[in-house]
Amino acid sequence: MSRETPPPALTDTTTDHAADRAAIERVVADTEKAYNTNDPELLTEHFAQDATVVNAMGVLLSGRDTLLESNRAGLAGFLRDQYVRYDLLDVVFVRPDVALAHKGARATDATGELIDLDHAMIALYVLVKQDGRWWVAARQNTLVPAEG
Repeated sequence: MSRETPPPALTDTTTDHAADRAAIERVVADTEKAYNTNDPELLTEHFAQDATVVNAMGVLLSGRDTLLESNRAGLAGFLRDQYVRYDLLDVVFVRPDVALAHKGARATDATGELIDLDHAMIALYVLVKQDGRWWVAARQNTLVPAEG
């Protein structure tokens, strides 16, 4: 590629994605509900069979069965009394059937009252639409450093 050729914009602007965005919002809402109710099956529900995840500890998990096992252990253990609020920050449709979504996470207490005023973590989701349903193909969690 020559320097005169600008890089392409990859955002799909040819499709109305309102229903797709709503479906991705449901994925994020289900994830929040699963985390707050210690439901590992719901937490894993939207992941493809061959999904990969890098969790907040930087551990790479491959495959839905591995992810479910990790979710079971975490929600029964150190995450059992943890609560969160997730915000869908952005969704970009790279193709009509591929989306990149950013989710912000803030800790709450058991009643949903915010503990973190700012997002303590941001997750990048790669979602693929297959047979009319959105599946998480990959998720990458990144902790946001506290100010000061």
